[in-house]
Amino acid sequence: MRFALALVFWIASYSAHCASAWPDKPIRLIVPVAPGGGADITARAIGQALTAAWGQQIIIDNRAGAGGTVGLDIGAKASADGYTLIEASMGPLTVDVSLYKNLPYDPIRDFTPIARGVTALNLLVVHPSLPVASVKELIAYAKANPARINFGSSGAGRADHLAGEMFNTLAGVKMQHVPYKGGALAMVDLVGGNIQLIFATVSTAVTAVKAGRIRPLAVTTANRVDMFPQLPTVAEAGVPGFAVDNWYGFVGPRGLPKDIVLKAHAEINRALASPDVKSRLDALGILPFTLPTPEAFGDYIKSEISKYARVVKDSGARAE
Repeated sequence: MRFALALVFWIASYSAHCASAWPDKPIRLIVPVAPGGGADITARAIGQALTAAWGQQIIIDNRAGAGGTVGLDIGAKASADGYTLIEASMGPLTVDVSLYKNLPYDPIRDFTPIARGVTALNLLVVHPSLPVASVKELIAYAKANPARINFGSSGAGRADHLAGEMFNTLAGVKMQHVPYKGGALAMVDLVGGNIQLIFATVSTAVTAVKAGRIRPLAVTTANRVDMFPQLPTVAEAGVPGFAVDNWYGFVGPRGLPKDIVLKAHAEINRALASPDVKSRLDALGILPFTLPTPEAFGDYIKSEISKYARVVKDSGARAE
């Protein structure tokens, strides 16, 4: 009995020591999209800040595929020792449980919430060959040409996909979804005229918008934004009730020790408040949107799952 008690005490002491010493080696940050899009840019900016704060390299591991579910599945199966963290977003963490019949992970059971990081502003942008200059003209054209408009996304279940499906439902139109392995790849095809429309993050669209290679029609947020004061919201431009908040946050595998969760939460929030990170992300329409505790982020994840379950049901969207 005394040996068993001593063993339990030793394990508890050792675990506490490991958590307090964390991190003492490089950390892998799984980013479930291809390089170049808003999620990737955010992960790299925060990763650099964490590297400086902890003195340990944050290694970005891009694992694109299936709308982000490939990367999250890898993260869910990783050891809960604090040396694998995952950047998650509304798609694979809160939408795909309704979108996929056989999701390989449970978004509540298999992850430990750490921090809700940012909101990434999205724009409704079209190729110049599409003969529309407003949301109302887009709706009229889509109704006159059913299934002739292809809208791209960074993957099934991600914010730009759900924005397109919500637009279809609320505007009473039928645009065809074309998923890509990341927003940057979708933008290449939009600029090239291979697709006609994206609800794109500002970070992937801003260069082409400034060059006049694509045309912005509206922002997807509930309210107008200072960065594009001339653009209406999709809702006020002709689709009442439309609003999509595209966010990125950070989670760990199930069972991540509490001390590590709190350390990571505090440092991620500190990084997002730093002038260097803020200036890098603000210019791309990626804005800090933190929550006070990991538990608050967990509650937010649950509320987003409920919200988008209704959107998926109403739109009839599926992904296999």
